[in-house]
Amino acid sequence: MPLVSKLEKADKDARLMLAYTRGDTGAFETLYGKHKDALYRYFLRQCGNQALAEELYQEVWIRVIKARETYKHKAKFTTWLYRIAHNILIDYFRKPAGQNDEDIDTQGIPANASNDPDVILGSQEKIQRFRVQLETLPKEQREVFLLKEEAGLSLEDIALTTGDSFETVKSRLRYAISKLKQSLQCDEDDEQ
Repeated sequence: MPLVSKLEKADKDARLMLAYTRGDTGAFETLYGKHKDALYRYFLRQCGNQALAEELYQEVWIRVIKARETYKHKAKFTTWLYRIAHNILIDYFRKPAGQNDEDIDTQGIPANASNDPDVILGSQEKIQRFRVQLETLPKEQREVFLLKEEAGLSLEDIALTTGDSFETVKSRLRYAISKLKQSLQCDEDDEQ
């Protein structure tokens, strides 16, 4: 039986990726199923465009598949996965103006919404206000917030993903949460 590092023991996803490198396609399917929703939401919240989010999301999985032959377990799998996503976003935003797709407004009704039109409308309005507030955050704060809330990464993993210091990540998250709370509280006060 091969020796397994402490990191690999603690990271089930890394073990799945290593199994995939040995040809276990079921391991890849498990990884994909586990991370697909959060990863897609990460892109959707970062770019606000469903078609673009889907394209960037697919690019991550293409890179994961291509990395199958060279994957080495040096960090948590989720850190590695979101580092790929982060780099894809950076590449996209660095494209010269005119080469990026136009933003498409995305609307959604929560899965647990009732059939009451007032409840649905109220939920949609709250979701839309939150999205607007999220979009007004500086890009770096928004990314840290999404990596924490959507991807479930720790602050240490976010620092590894973005290449920033732990303290910088911690500050960005604190500012993002503070700004979101403040602006959403103002919106609620305006309604009353």
